[in-house]
Amino acid sequence: MNTDRYYLDLFKVSRTQLEQVVATALSHGSDYADLYFEHTTFFNLLLKDGVVSSGGFHTDYGVGIRVLKGEKTGYAYSENTEMADMIKAAQAASAIALGTEGNRTYCPVENTRHDLYPMERNWRDYGADAFLPFLKDLEKEIFSRDSRIVKVVVRLSDSVTDLMMFNSLGELTCETRPLGSVSVSAVFVQDGKTENKNASRSFRMGAELIGPALLKELADDVVRGIDARFEARRPKGGQMSVVMGAGASGILLHEAMGHAFEADFNRKGQSIFSDKMGQQICPKGVNVVDDGTVAFNRGSGNYDDEGVAAEKTYMVKDGVLTSYLHDRISASWYGVKPTGNGRRENFRYNPIPRMRATYMESGNADPKDIIADVKQGIYVDEFSNGQVKIGEGDFTFFVKSGYLIEDGRLTMPVKDINIIGNGPQALADILAVGNDLKIDNGTWTCGKEQSVAVSCGMPTIMVRSLTVGGEQ
Repeated sequence: MNTDRYYLDLFKVSRTQLEQVVATALSHGSDYADLYFEHTTFFNLLLKDGVVSSGGFHTDYGVGIRVLKGEKTGYAYSENTEMADMIKAAQAASAIALGTEGNRTYCPVENTRHDLYPMERNWRDYGADAFLPFLKDLEKEIFSRDSRIVKVVVRLSDSVTDLMMFNSLGELTCETRPLGSVSVSAVFVQDGKTENKNASRSFRMGAELIGPALLKELADDVVRGIDARFEARRPKGGQMSVVMGAGASGILLHEAMGHAFEADFNRKGQSIFSDKMGQQICPKGVNVVDDGTVAFNRGSGNYDDEGVAAEKTYMVKDGVLTSYLHDRISASWYGVKPTGNGRRENFRYNPIPRMRATYMESGNADPKDIIADVKQGIYVDEFSNGQVKIGEGDFTFFVKSGYLIEDGRLTMPVKDINIIGNGPQALADILAVGNDLKIDNGTWTCGKEQSVAVSCGMPTIMVRSLTVGGEQ
């Protein structure tokens, strides 16, 4: 791991200068101030029809300055780290935060150096030529898997971000975050019908990500289940039991429940869970987690974007709501310690409570037994295009892949249906939790005012009743 000196030199500042900028930010009597320095390099390649159709490399660099006074936040940024420009940004942020009565106390947090994602091969050391053979081999392998494939698109992207954070508590936190992603899309044609299938993998690791194991995994994924896609029909709709498959079904947990656990929504009384802390909201045995400590996971971070060390946060423990997801602001408001969920898209944005890797822990049920217990229902394992109302908890998700369940067996493949329900009610209606938790390592990105990398997961679960939108 790089030392503090590496980051101070990279951003051309000294500890004394950091303290001077913070002092300027606090000069009008504010409660707290922090600085967020960022240097990110981005690279991407797109292979289409056997040739590289696009690619690029760019760098982002700058510092964001936040000032907190009572309930008011002032924020400004500079795209360089010259002392004069940082002082101007600090003065601007301080001016924005003025005019609020009252004070709030911000307490130091204990940070220890660790690294969840050491790079064996730094992305910055390699150019396009190093990865082009992999992309072409992946395209060739996918075409070889199924004669119905007429088009394959392969995309590689990577970034490496150097971060340095300093605040008015005197905490200096530094780290380097890698992120590598490969995604593929294939178009299948059969008897005049067209189906599209996508697969992706994304990890916080270096260029060691690229290799034969990843190639095989993506090729397997993009052709898996395609026969069922062509056979699938729209079923009759109505109220029925729904079994959610392990893995990508976790996006429903993220959207329909996870956002409602973010502390800013609860602090402002906008979440359906605002008054439910300490209450039983799920059956006993259900544990819902937001985890920043999963090694190499896309959603993980050694620290969040406020310099708070990563932790594993139980939002629901044994069915009881035990914690919201906190940044420093909400933690101060609630009188608890921050959970490491203060995240931002880049230095141009202030941090807000965001998820990381959100999943439900395994239970003790056999997934086959869960399905066998359903007389009439539906099995779903891949969602898209979800809509959620945080205040009411109501959600709608489009199902990309699933099957009817009839007399305890998976039968007809289904498509073009929506799953409609209410988050708190769905949690309360969980009847079984499988022993097969799977974290989905696709290229999940959450857009709540800003975009951040996340991941999600789920064991197989059964919900007593949801509305399935299908044929009348």
